[in-house]
Amino acid sequence: MQIQVGIIGATGHTGEVLIELLLKHPHVRITHLFNTAKKAQVISDVFPQFKKRLDLVCTKPDWVKIKKDCDLVFLALPHTVSMKFVPKLLSLGKRVIDLSADYRIKNLILYEKFYKHKHEDKINLKNAVYGLPELNRASIKSAKLLANPGCYPTSIILALAPLLTNNLIDPASIIVDAKSGVSGAGKKMEKEFLFSEIDGDFRAYKVGVHQHTPEINQVLSTLAGRSINITFVPHLLPIERGILSTIYLKKNPQAKFKSMNLEALFKKFYTREPFIRIKPQGAFPRIKDVVKTNFCDIGVGDFGQTIIVISVIDNLLKGASAQAIQNMNIMYGFSETAGLL
Repeated sequence: MQIQVGIIGATGHTGEVLIELLLKHPHVRITHLFNTAKKAQVISDVFPQFKKRLDLVCTKPDWVKIKKDCDLVFLALPHTVSMKFVPKLLSLGKRVIDLSADYRIKNLILYEKFYKHKHEDKINLKNAVYGLPELNRASIKSAKLLANPGCYPTSIILALAPLLTNNLIDPASIIVDAKSGVSGAGKKMEKEFLFSEIDGDFRAYKVGVHQHTPEINQVLSTLAGRSINITFVPHLLPIERGILSTIYLKKNPQAKFKSMNLEALFKKFYTREPFIRIKPQGAFPRIKDVVKTNFCDIGVGDFGQTIIVISVIDNLLKGASAQAIQNMNIMYGFSETAGLL
């Protein structure tokens, strides 16, 4: 089986990575590329590595071409933009994977608070499936509109899911100290992301107000069966890509920890997951372990009344484009690792 795929927003970081991965996918043909710019661009002029591999012209979205030539459309667009395209794509009978935050957060008040924009597609928001494969595979299979998770949420939720679902930690104790490479901000032409500004520096940003916070709280609250509001502080690393999340937790005093082997707990929870790797208990991963892969590596340590979990992902891959393809594989019944290993 082969499917035909289009990408809207093909000239950004996630669009570039999507193209690279899809060109190697055994069951996919890229039929059309689109952008929201006024000027048409040959994609191999934007990204020279695609010359003689893919020389499609990237133009404004053409609904006739999409209807005729696309089974699935990836939206690699900035937040608040995808919702302008999703209703039309769904009306054409296309399956959609959205890499923005537009369909992740079910609470409209929180979405509008954190993204400073009124949501314009409440109907489809209700039916969007949150695309974290390790927790939501069954719903992903039948999804028409899939909300691909954010990069920080992916690294944090996967690190906490085994502990929360087994009621082993105090949900009110969660403190997340996370660090990301600069590509997580996209191709913004802003002073704070210039090489001269980030090189040799390290800083926290959006302390207590990062837009991924409600997404993380939403999923963790579902896992725990109670409302959760984490303490989350992101930092900007002077590197291109990668996320490292260090999470500090207090044990649930009602849980029995005397013979608890946390490494075994995590391995059992993720035993059938092709892209989760658990370190030996007390050993912790680093960003270089996962860069340019779709893996999430997790290490966990037991320190008396405190548990520390560290997870690492590539923010452009497991945190964005590769996870989107992993979801596509599930949706179409392909091998989940197709095009990703």
